[in-house]
Amino acid sequence: MNKNRLILKYIVLDFLAAMLAWGLFFIYRKCYVDGGFNPYYLRYVWIDSKLYLGLLVIPSFWICLHALVGLYRSVYRKSRLKEFLQVLTTSVLGVLVLFFVVLLDDEVSVYQSYYESILVLFVLHFTPTSLFRIILSSRIAYRIKSRKIGFQTLLVGSGPRAQNIYSELSTAKKSEGHFFRGYVNINGENTAVTNLSKLGSKNEIPALIAHYGIDEVLIATEEHQKAEIASIISMLDGLNVVIKIIPDLYQHLAGMVKMGNVFGAILIEIETNVLPPWQKFVKRSFDILAAVLVLVLGLPFYVVIAVLVKIGSTGPIFYTQKRIGLGGRSFDIIKFRSMKVDAEAAGPQLSKENDPRITRIGKILRKTRVDEFPQFWNVLVGEMSLVGPRPERQFFIDQILQKAPHYKRLHKVKPGITSWGQVKYGYAENVEEMIARLQYDLLYLENISLILDLKILIYTVLIMIQRRGK
Repeated sequence: MNKNRLILKYIVLDFLAAMLAWGLFFIYRKCYVDGGFNPYYLRYVWIDSKLYLGLLVIPSFWICLHALVGLYRSVYRKSRLKEFLQVLTTSVLGVLVLFFVVLLDDEVSVYQSYYESILVLFVLHFTPTSLFRIILSSRIAYRIKSRKIGFQTLLVGSGPRAQNIYSELSTAKKSEGHFFRGYVNINGENTAVTNLSKLGSKNEIPALIAHYGIDEVLIATEEHQKAEIASIISMLDGLNVVIKIIPDLYQHLAGMVKMGNVFGAILIEIETNVLPPWQKFVKRSFDILAAVLVLVLGLPFYVVIAVLVKIGSTGPIFYTQKRIGLGGRSFDIIKFRSMKVDAEAAGPQLSKENDPRITRIGKILRKTRVDEFPQFWNVLVGEMSLVGPRPERQFFIDQILQKAPHYKRLHKVKPGITSWGQVKYGYAENVEEMIARLQYDLLYLENISLILDLKILIYTVLIMIQRRGK
């Protein structure tokens, strides 16, 4: 399956639909006069340069809006009903934007004409856009159901539940798109899945995904293996695969099983996209705006801090350190130096209450969190965000992973200058406190939203004002 080619098809169809809609609407604006269509004005439509400018600019606006709301994501896994509703919502939003930007200056005799223009533009845009998309999505769905295309699938488990789900999916009259490459066992058990090749064991899953180009991992553990699910999901974090598990009775009773496919097998898809595209766009835009304002407006203040750091102890003004960020990639975090130059002569150490390595000015900087301000540069260049799990050094991450392997989930988002865990705990003094702080960072990941970011920022400002930083 060529994902990029399919995305291009969607973009081309959306562009053509938007061109058609805007062309017809332009004719409507020019020729619909006094409650009726007057063909006399058609001669002026074709010589108006605004028509041709609009046929390029307006469709480009729609493509950007569709990308922002995520209409070009998961193109092979679309629910046609959900897509219809997304296009409907996006069309309403886009038409309102175009009305206030482009149409509000139109001269009208009565305000009712504005409402008519909005309705006409909506109908002209929504109808071809939704129609083209449904035709393309239906064609893809047909090819998946008829097993002409599908997703390379790895089955995790080799017991009765694995056998049952494999048999159900592979013999179904209409396919759900699973092309099974094989299975792996979990605890070295001797059981096997009939008519399916064994590819290895649980610990080999990442290597098998890379080798076989796996698109989807289906976890089918037995009742006594439920404790293994968390470690398997942690192992899959950061890998570009869809993860599905078979729900148990407790999850049914707790209302955790959400199904969108009426005739499909009962499977839970583990959501790996922590933020929808439009929220990612808004979050990044806010990060850039805030970073520019803080770095520019705070420049005189930073000069004063730099002088105090220099006077307070010998050594550089800024301190850089390798930290691990998004996707497990390292970057250099920047701080105002708050410790003595030889603070880690004996190796990596975490700061403690009344730490003798902290300078006098450093204590004030850490209490007010001012030492973190240079990290707005990290935010500006895209290495960090204002809000996100605090980045750690690989030295301590290795220790955390031994006790909490799910820590790797934090690398799904950019690290932040402040975080829920930072607000709750401040600077961790040992690995145990890091793990205790981890639960709040995981909660942040599960509940991430722009509103939650705003709450954390407000609490961070209060901590700075009250000098409650640790």
